[in-house]
Amino acid sequence: MIPELGHFALIIALGVAVIQGVVPLLGAQRGVPEWMAVAVTASRAQFLFVLLAYACLTYAFVAKDFSVAYVAQNANADLPLFYRISAVWGAHEGSMLLWTLTLAGWSVAVSMASGALPMAFRARVLATMGLISCGFLLFMLLTSNPFERLLPAPQDGRDLNPLLQDPGMVIHPPMLYMGYVGLVVPFAFAVAALLGGRLDAAWTRWTRPWTTVAWVFLTVGITLGSWWAYNELGWGGWWFWDPVENASFMPWLVATALMHSLAVSEQRGAFKAWTVLLAIFGFSLSLLGTFLVRSGVLVSVHAFATDPARGVFILAFLALVVGGALTLFAWRASVISGGGSFRLMSRETLLLINNVLLVVACATVLLGTMYPLIIDALGLGKISVGPPYFDAVFAPLMLPLVFLIGIGPLTRWKGDHASRLVQLLRIAFVASLVAAGAIVVVTSGYSLLLLAALAMAIWTLASTAQGLIARMRGKRGAWKGVRALPRSFVGMTLAHLGVGVFIIGVAITSTFSTERDVRLGPGDSETLAGYRFQFQGVGEFPGPNYVARRAEVQVFRGERRVATLYPEKRRYPIQEQPMTEAAIDVGFTRDLYVALGEPLGDGSWAVRLYYKPLIRWIWFGPALMALGGLLAASDRRYRSGRRAERAAPVTDTGGALGAGVSGG
Repeated sequence: MIPELGHFALIIALGVAVIQGVVPLLGAQRGVPEWMAVAVTASRAQFLFVLLAYACLTYAFVAKDFSVAYVAQNANADLPLFYRISAVWGAHEGSMLLWTLTLAGWSVAVSMASGALPMAFRARVLATMGLISCGFLLFMLLTSNPFERLLPAPQDGRDLNPLLQDPGMVIHPPMLYMGYVGLVVPFAFAVAALLGGRLDAAWTRWTRPWTTVAWVFLTVGITLGSWWAYNELGWGGWWFWDPVENASFMPWLVATALMHSLAVSEQRGAFKAWTVLLAIFGFSLSLLGTFLVRSGVLVSVHAFATDPARGVFILAFLALVVGGALTLFAWRASVISGGGSFRLMSRETLLLINNVLLVVACATVLLGTMYPLIIDALGLGKISVGPPYFDAVFAPLMLPLVFLIGIGPLTRWKGDHASRLVQLLRIAFVASLVAAGAIVVVTSGYSLLLLAALAMAIWTLASTAQGLIARMRGKRGAWKGVRALPRSFVGMTLAHLGVGVFIIGVAITSTFSTERDVRLGPGDSETLAGYRFQFQGVGEFPGPNYVARRAEVQVFRGERRVATLYPEKRRYPIQEQPMTEAAIDVGFTRDLYVALGEPLGDGSWAVRLYYKPLIRWIWFGPALMALGGLLAASDRRYRSGRRAERAAPVTDTGGALGAGVSGG
């Protein structure tokens, strides 16, 4: 009866979510504290019931209960326990349960950390999140029940998709969902602010750390997805502009813009209407990504479902959420002032350009992702939009954006002089051009795009370091200087350095990577990028739920052996699906990548060899960015600000717009 208990827990969670979404809103409107207090209790109760449902489904996988249809479709008796636990979110129904659990977890986090917020505002935030939970719980119960029985129960299951039997896919989906779903928090804060008529500096200060934490999770999730694709798919690449990859990248771009817009709204009271719109569109793009992945309109290794009925439900829910939020914005927008004035040469202007470039970049990705679907829906044929389009339109937008990274943090609020910035940054600018040109000449990588990318990356590193040194000037000792810096500044510095490291990795590996398809038999060798790959032969290797043919490839640099690699060709008997398991020798400056192809007779095999310089920097850069985001979110001023707000009485307009909307 464990699956029935889980199903019943979801039904109760839906009832609690309805209470969480309705009662606190009425309490905030009528000024009834007891009704508003229901939001906290209901959010925690909903989380407990969804957690119970998730635990029941996990138990069904661990216990190999193949009478549950979802378990029978995504596990079998030989699947290792590690992957049986991760199989809970390995397909559509379970991943929706993980989504709902994550949403409930964010609600609990907000309820626990929002004690300093005005009661009416907190009630509206949690009520908004409760209404979103209602939609997803209804979606599960009506179209995607993970506890549906399969009777009579089969003796064994179909096994988990072999693509998902990888450690990266154990961590990637939870991290990505934490970011995806985490964007509901700034969305809920924006809706609550519009309902209550409070769009002042306090609202942005409350919203900013939540946005940053969601952005950190989304950054980590996308990075892990790229790492998984590189390791698991056997093609040696790290990003393919796959439509489902784009579905997570678009919210990241908007969330990045939102973080910077919140900075302006908090410091100067400007961009308030724009900031609210970004909060709405960030979560809207998360819902759009859910539609793309689960509606069956896309064919992708990342897609979860092919049921059009589910797509119609999500599309209707997306229209309701986005339409409702935009209607509320239109109702309130006429009285939201723009905030403080600023000159053309100011930090505000540069952050505005930053926002425009990020949003335009998101729009180009959205166009390339949706255009084939629109053409197909109109019956005008089938087309595909691939990497050439995205590379052509995305890179030109990113170059000026990266250039602004070096200038923005050193520019003063309200107004500055271009001559001062030129004087301050001229050495960093010239040094970046000289260093980039030298690298291009030394490596013989004569390419204008490579020169521009390296110049912008080194410019970012040099100007960011210069800003750090300027802030530490006058402090006694470097360590004391660093410790005296605000966490928000250190976090921003790390994130910007991460951007520079990422660009260097992309530029170098895209330009200088080499690959070769060869035929190798036992004892044969092939040289690539100064490394000699010697093929020793292939042997049988039994796995827990697969049979592999494993090759041994010894790698030499001169006469010194630097690595022994074991690429595999796996066959999963249940699904009769062959899989290529690449072998990689990892290094800080390069990767050596070997993928085993098909047997060619006479003991020879098709083998693909790759040399990937600096490819690890592609993931090291986002790791720095995520670390910087965590530091920024933990800045002392957010904690001290919450303590000050807890001590000060705050009035709420209860639906009528007050001075907080138009005040700076």
